[in-house]
Amino acid sequence: MSNVPDQLRYRDSHEWVDPTQEISPVGITDHAQAELTDVVFVELPKLGPATAGQQVCVVESVKAASDIYAPVSGEIVEVNEALNSDPGLINTDPYGAGWIFKIKASNAADAAALMDATTYKAHIG
Repeated sequence: MSNVPDQLRYRDSHEWVDPTQEISPVGITDHAQAELTDVVFVELPKLGPATAGQQVCVVESVKAASDIYAPVSGEIVEVNEALNSDPGLINTDPYGAGWIFKIKASNAADAAALMDATTYKAHIG
């Protein structure tokens, strides 16, 4: 069973965001990293405005390349430079050191519209 932290909110495309933080890290879920298998490259997003649902970067694994979408609208204020040298952090610690970018949400209602942990668990079966 995938690890699905209760405090996070989830997109159906497997991104997570922490709505309890003003500047929230964003990454892909444990389920998504397991489906991708070994992540070998991350094309980090550009800093600046992002719209909920907008494709902002790409994660590449040995199996596939996956678009990563902004879970909420706001300003991308930081990217995880550590992923340039160690993209596997997404596999080993998807909710910690494997975060991809940080976003300052412009509308709290965006996160409220995302799935909670219970709903996401049902979504991934």
